[in-house]
Amino acid sequence: MLTRFLTTVATLGLTAGMAAADYKLTILHTNDFHSRFEPISKYDSGCGAEDNAEGKCFGGSARLVTAIEEARGRAENSILVDGGDQFQGSLFYTYYKGKVAAEMMNKLGYDGMTVGNHEFDDGPEVLRGFMDAVEFPVLMSNADVTKEELLADTLMKSAVIEKGGEKIGLIGLTPEDTPDLASPGPNITFSDPAAAVQAEVDKLTAEGVNKIVVLSHSGYGVDQRVAAETTGVDVIVGGHSNTYLSNTSDKAVGPYPTVVNGVQIVQAYAYGKFLGELNVTFDDDGNVVEAVGEPLVMDGTVSEDEGTVARIKELAQPLEEIRNKVVADAAAPIEGDRAVCRVQECEMGNLVADAMLDRVADQGVTIAIANSGGLRASIDTGDVTMGEVLTVLPFQNTLSTFEISGQGVIDALENGVSQVEEVKGRFPQVSGLTFTWDPAVAPNEGRIQEVMVASEDGFVPIDPAQTYLVVTNNYVRNGGDGYKMFSGDDKKAYDFGPDLADVTAEYLAANAPYQPYLDGRIKQK
Repeated sequence: MLTRFLTTVATLGLTAGMAAADYKLTILHTNDFHSRFEPISKYDSGCGAEDNAEGKCFGGSARLVTAIEEARGRAENSILVDGGDQFQGSLFYTYYKGKVAAEMMNKLGYDGMTVGNHEFDDGPEVLRGFMDAVEFPVLMSNADVTKEELLADTLMKSAVIEKGGEKIGLIGLTPEDTPDLASPGPNITFSDPAAAVQAEVDKLTAEGVNKIVVLSHSGYGVDQRVAAETTGVDVIVGGHSNTYLSNTSDKAVGPYPTVVNGVQIVQAYAYGKFLGELNVTFDDDGNVVEAVGEPLVMDGTVSEDEGTVARIKELAQPLEEIRNKVVADAAAPIEGDRAVCRVQECEMGNLVADAMLDRVADQGVTIAIANSGGLRASIDTGDVTMGEVLTVLPFQNTLSTFEISGQGVIDALENGVSQVEEVKGRFPQVSGLTFTWDPAVAPNEGRIQEVMVASEDGFVPIDPAQTYLVVTNNYVRNGGDGYKMFSGDDKKAYDFGPDLADVTAEYLAANAPYQPYLDGRIKQK
């Protein structure tokens, strides 16, 4: 990895005394908040009031209010920005769409945000409503929205804000493959991130702006590429890959900041569990001469703002009956962490795929394929509430059944393992089949080595020429996460089955106490 870390001014050979013109800016940042307005557990799902009182919970908007206020108090100048994906992830989004996110972000006083792929989950209309409600710029540089009337002339590529008498340029960036990940509609086209960023840097520089921060919902790897392939960027505030960067934790993916080509790259995991705090010093020409900081953990030691607690409790009233209904119990924790489920067989993947297949097996369906990107949390031991299930499966996806050849199934699995190195959500969790894959083979060049399907005689090799009945969710069936071989009107598909969360809850109930397990259905060579 082309990284290096700036730790002290001395590292750069500078004297202890700073020039009078030096400008200090604290960049406070969040990313991938996913509607976690209430405190979360160590599993990133709901955390009860009793556990919260005992200091076992993390995050929540009320803690962020306190932490941001304290951070601003120790900063000479500060901005608060977000790396995208405020939408989706809890009943608050299911019920209110973007309204609560807008209210809380306004309360926290954000200065800017980039569009994440989940901001398009309900199309341009909900994003536009959110943008009309917030008091800060929402940005996206690497897309052409001129043909989308809801966003044209509203969704800007960059913006300039002023802090302490200095102009700071903000540039937004979203995943180039957003059409595969969400529902932006047919009127928006996405483009290469590095070229888009450079075009905005050149525009801002020509306007005399020499401090430039990219708000990037593109992932840690893409951020490093953008840093390497552009000039003029000072800081990239990242998102999308839920990357934890730190200088003190052995769980960190890299240092905070990670430095590539002189660009300071930061990200603060996800779900409001951390508040990023990067202290940057610029010289008179806008060059970074120091950048130090660390994500601040939003644990039980951070007090909750009482007014915010009360407001969120008020907003949660309509959700309580749904959320608190106990639907099953788990005999052990059910692992659903993205770092596991997006690269290998995982317990949550087996549960969801088994539940899907069980629901439609009487229709002759024999194979289930679930995208790991649809699994958003783990579930702990004991009572399982509907709220917990909806935190795992928040997207309101429905079961889709369809016909496809054995070769189509092989092609789908090949797509599923094509981006493991990037920990992408297309990784397939399965039921009714097993497969072996080889990471040494290039993506889409035959990584899938063996596929076995269930039959009356046990598992037998898949027949490429045979037609199989498959179940997935409607997002994947319609080509999401690269599964284009599943889409089309020639599959005898039915996309309007029951909600996946309901199906999973009922399967858990029927098998309570549910015992999570792995059985080797996915093997890596």
